[in-house]
Amino acid sequence: MVDQSRPAQVDDVHELALAMPHVTVENGTGDNPIYQVGGKSFIFFRNPRPDAYDPETGERYADVIVFWVGSDADKQALVQDEESPFFTTPHFNGHPSVLIRAGRLGEISRAELAEVVQDAWLARASARRASDWLARRAGQDD
Repeated sequence: MVDQSRPAQVDDVHELALAMPHVTVENGTGDNPIYQVGGKSFIFFRNPRPDAYDPETGERYADVIVFWVGSDADKQALVQDEESPFFTTPHFNGHPSVLIRAGRLGEISRAELAEVVQDAWLARASARRASDWLARRAGQDD
């Protein structure tokens, strides 16, 4: 059994995303994985872009991961705390997603990452797939 309280790792992103139902993986630019449900991306690994960079050196972050969120309120809950490893950039204003650097994943637990991955999947899955998954999950809690 995996210790859910341990710091999250990049391998956990892949494992948790693939554990969700109906997931396919496409290769984006630079062979970066794009996790999809029903042809809709819910997690992807970005190439370095001018909107996400180290403010001290100006160097573009090469390890940004994008997670969809269900609403702007969900996004704000993850990015408002300055201590949170989640962030956004002006490029993502109005876009239902949050960013995190792979190098900062260890600041959250594997359990917290699992919740973000599941919420990303739920934000993009069809209503039927989402309700089926939630019903099966509720049945496991009995």
